[in-house]
Amino acid sequence: MVKILVVDDEADLEILIKQKFRKKIRDNEYDFRFALNGRDALEKISEEPDTDIVLSDINMPEMDGLTLLTKLNEKNPLIKAVIVSAYGDMENIRTAMNRGAFDFITKPINFEDLSITVEKTIQHARQLKDTLIAIKENDILKMYVDENVLKFMNSREYESSLMENETIEGSVVFIDMVGFTRISETAPPNTVVKMINTYFDVMAKEIIAQKGFIDKFIGDAIMAVFRGDYHLDRAVDAALAVRNKISELDPPDENSDFKPKVSIGIKSGEMTSGNIGSESLKRLDYTVIGDTVNTAARFQDIAKENQIIIGESCYEKIKEYFKCRELGKFNLKNKVEPVTIFEVLE
Repeated sequence: MVKILVVDDEADLEILIKQKFRKKIRDNEYDFRFALNGRDALEKISEEPDTDIVLSDINMPEMDGLTLLTKLNEKNPLIKAVIVSAYGDMENIRTAMNRGAFDFITKPINFEDLSITVEKTIQHARQLKDTLIAIKENDILKMYVDENVLKFMNSREYESSLMENETIEGSVVFIDMVGFTRISETAPPNTVVKMINTYFDVMAKEIIAQKGFIDKFIGDAIMAVFRGDYHLDRAVDAALAVRNKISELDPPDENSDFKPKVSIGIKSGEMTSGNIGSESLKRLDYTVIGDTVNTAARFQDIAKENQIIIGESCYEKIKEYFKCRELGKFNLKNKVEPVTIFEVLE
């Protein structure tokens, strides 16, 4: 139901409005409110800020309609106003429009014209509010959805290609908070959430600094993906920075003996990128999958606190640029042959 505030010091206008718009009122499409002047109108808008449009005369006691337009624009620019006045000279019309009036109707009122103008004004007001809601929702969406997903949504007809995928070359990094499960079992929930968000923020900054993106948060772990030129080098640089930054953090409080540490696994290679999930349920996750991803997760499982683990193929690519040491052969889940792994030191 649209809320319309009529501002006019002529008492007869209220009766006339109710008569001419009785069907809209009866069908609960329009809800009219009435004010005697601009000051009275502002008070009523304060009481009912969800007012959609204002129909206002110009010549009124205490506060005229042109002054009301200025105050209304300051108070709530989303409320659109139409001036309905006998003073329809060009100067008043221009002043009204310059002060934010959506339209201008002269008296005596042509109610057919007024009806059309009201509908047009309502539509404009709704478009403004819908746009504002969309902006707010988009800002919220950015907090939950990775920038790459938003680009994907804007770059093509994504609805017709939701389940398509592509093979990409990149590096995957898994970062886990060592020993955090023990803290989460004993600390208050609010403390746990505050702590993990602090740690995640530190990690995210270093990942973004190396042009990586957060694929997902998994409990107290992060999965990050790096694509493009030197993706493995940037992944390792991010991992080293995360390890160093987290190690520099103090315990969450003076009574805690928890010292934040991370364990990190990195793997580079081909992976499948696309939307994974149920199209019918409208629940999808834009992510990467494949053996490269699984192996990076296994390396992280092997890693101890403050260790960054890579495989032999990654070692061969970065050995001239990073100091590493061989840790030996390890059996990985779902791997037939043992895998030689290395620790990145610096």
